[in-house]
Amino acid sequence: MDRQSLFNQAEAFIIACYQELGKSKLQTDSRLQEIEAAIASAGYYVHTMEELKHGARMAWRNSNRCIGRLFWESLHVFDEREAGSAAAVAAALFRHIDWATNGGRIRPTITVFRPAIDEPSIRIWNHQLIRYAGYESGQEIVGDPASVAFTKECQRLGWEGAGTTYDLLPLVIQVGSAEPQWFQLPQELVVEVPITHSDLPALDQLGLQWYGVPIVSDMKLEIGGIQYTAAPFNGWYMGTEIGARNLADIERYNMLPKVAEAMGLDTHHHSTLWKDRALVELNVAVLDSYKKHGVTIVDHHTAASQFKRFEEKEAAHGREVTGRWSWLIPPLSPATTHIFHSSYQDREVSPNFLGQASPY
Repeated sequence: MDRQSLFNQAEAFIIACYQELGKSKLQTDSRLQEIEAAIASAGYYVHTMEELKHGARMAWRNSNRCIGRLFWESLHVFDEREAGSAAAVAAALFRHIDWATNGGRIRPTITVFRPAIDEPSIRIWNHQLIRYAGYESGQEIVGDPASVAFTKECQRLGWEGAGTTYDLLPLVIQVGSAEPQWFQLPQELVVEVPITHSDLPALDQLGLQWYGVPIVSDMKLEIGGIQYTAAPFNGWYMGTEIGARNLADIERYNMLPKVAEAMGLDTHHHSTLWKDRALVELNVAVLDSYKKHGVTIVDHHTAASQFKRFEEKEAAHGREVTGRWSWLIPPLSPATTHIFHSSYQDREVSPNFLGQASPY
């Protein structure tokens, strides 16, 4: 990016950020002069802690695929821009997991590492900090099929899993062009929830479980033209993410046939709606199990109502809510929510979280 383009993006961010923070025009102009001088001298500028905090929160607010944006102002920001080694990054990630988990009362959190400027960039290879491994075993896959490729990379680096259905993957961290390093997740940091159903004891025998905190770690955070290639963030789960996708998708754990069997349903004909009935009860089990174990979760109807409040609050501030409709509608009973009957501009607004090419 050329220096003028960087300044233009910085200027747009600072004006919006400082206006929202209630700063004066004098403060805004003074800061823009500092940024312009820094870019002219070094080719980049450095965000203040205040700018980093509000910029990260704005990025959540602008995330088109997220239904949970009502709580964007509560995002806790850890500034780890000084972490320069893979070990230091891993230690910061362990702190993030511990803080965000909070014994089950999950706190929205982001940890921001140094941006990709003139120092070796930092990349976290994991899609999420906490996820289960997937192993190819003949024609079968043990564990999470979505993790097979990454699991192979972990094994190439020297990690060995136990080969079970729910092996926690290690963190894989790369600094610059150095060989990536893996770090085993301390089991005591990870809250996992056994999935049971109060009215279907046969479902309990399936041994289902999932982890408590979804911490996305492979996206980059862009604020005012500065790109942070390692900035893992989390909210809490919406139940359907687990019960209607992770555990239910054919290309994931594909548990609907087994849940239907546990329910005694006739699976020979689609017209019995066995998939629908099994899907509902699996989602009931997920929600009840998380609540029983004191782990924050939200059902899709409540999440949609919260998104409605977010839309109303944004309208009151004169801001358009952008969104990707196909991601915002829940995968279970979407037509029962207002989102299904609404339309949104899928337009990218800065600051934001952006995809980036896989490092492997």
